[in-house]
Amino acid sequence: MSAPARQDPVSQGSIRRRLLLVQLAGAAALAVLLYFVVLSVTRQVAQQSQDNVLAASALSILGSARVSGGEIVIDLPYSALSMLDSVTDERVFYAIWLGDEFLSGYQDLPRPQRPGEAQPAFLEAAFLGAQVRIAAVERPFSTDLGNEQLSVSVAQTLTGRDQTMARISRVALGVGAGFFALSAVLALIVAQSTIRPLNRLTGAVSRRGPRDLRPVSAPVPSEMVPLVASLNSFMKRLETSLSRSEDFIAEAAHRVRTPLAIVRTQAEIVQRRVRDEDTRNAVREMIHAVDESSRTAGQLLDHAMVVFRLDDLACEPVDLPALVRETVSQVGVLSEMRDIDLILGRMEDAVVEGDAILLQNALRNLLDNAIKYCPPLAEVTVSVRNDGNEICLQVSDTGPGFPEGGKRRLVQRFSRGDNVSGVVGSGLGLTIVEDVTVAHGGRFTIDNNDGGGACARLFFPAS
Repeated sequence: MSAPARQDPVSQGSIRRRLLLVQLAGAAALAVLLYFVVLSVTRQVAQQSQDNVLAASALSILGSARVSGGEIVIDLPYSALSMLDSVTDERVFYAIWLGDEFLSGYQDLPRPQRPGEAQPAFLEAAFLGAQVRIAAVERPFSTDLGNEQLSVSVAQTLTGRDQTMARISRVALGVGAGFFALSAVLALIVAQSTIRPLNRLTGAVSRRGPRDLRPVSAPVPSEMVPLVASLNSFMKRLETSLSRSEDFIAEAAHRVRTPLAIVRTQAEIVQRRVRDEDTRNAVREMIHAVDESSRTAGQLLDHAMVVFRLDDLACEPVDLPALVRETVSQVGVLSEMRDIDLILGRMEDAVVEGDAILLQNALRNLLDNAIKYCPPLAEVTVSVRNDGNEICLQVSDTGPGFPEGGKRRLVQRFSRGDNVSGVVGSGLGLTIVEDVTVAHGGRFTIDNNDGGGACARLFFPAS
């Protein structure tokens, strides 16, 4: 029998993945921001350092200017340009102006906006095919012709600064990548830590048996308290419902079977006493209906019992040959009443891990079916075989066998074959056998023997 379709919960994505992605997105944004901040700050620092050196060099040259013999004499201090040359292997340029008169240096060197006397002026421009940074300073200078503004400009190429900034950029990129990697590890730890209470709650519930409906008492964060409270309330209602169902089944087994048995007994008494043939036929039909109702009610209750026990399947070693002998002994009276030989075939040692009551119920249903559908003087043989890997419990008979076509349909609920006319049954016997076998990790097959008769086999994994 195919298992009913299970309604799986609809997944809306992983909380851990969402939390991790949000944190990684934030870490990536911060890493990019950190990269640009570090790059900007270092660029400003490098620029300011270069500007200070350029301004100091220009001031040094400006401070060396003097008037001698009516002429302006400027001795370029060695330190004025060497301080630039010592920083990097850059090219250095200078220009000295007195007012609008060019005195020395590179006349085409661009001049920044007129600098103030207190602060130097800076300019970045192209000169002789290279980008240069220019610092200009000036101060009043007295000559024979009067006071003029003496201006000194010092320039330095930017190749070294650009190389330094490239190195700093790589370092900043490494810092950003390292920050992101560290943030990713921390995000993973945080996500795992955040989801751990939910995993702990899931484990506490999933480790329970099907009948363990105690309230969940595992400590959880305050955000999960409403969920746990709802879960405990549901489990309480479920426990009440299951208890009522079990009580109903037990009560129904007594309330239904006993009155039907009394009705059947009274009907048989009436059948023996009446002489009218029509009345006897009516009573006979009533007895058949009572038998069928009793059989159906009994099998429904047996099936319900099996379902409840499957939810809490016992797992203990079961001596299968001993269980077979006990069951055959119990149904022997029924087979004798039908003049059917119930034979114990080959019984090999075999132990099955499972529920002895359910296994016996399955075997009883197989034997009951075989006895019902076999004609008098037929034989029903039960055997147990063990090949070390798999255990086979086989029930075969010399009756009419299963109807050809649609054999697997016979294990479905309330499904019966085409050759059951006049035989009381409910169509649940083979369903119970299938459910019990599958619950024990086995498989159930039905077929016809080559020489005639039915053969049912229950395969279980060897213990």
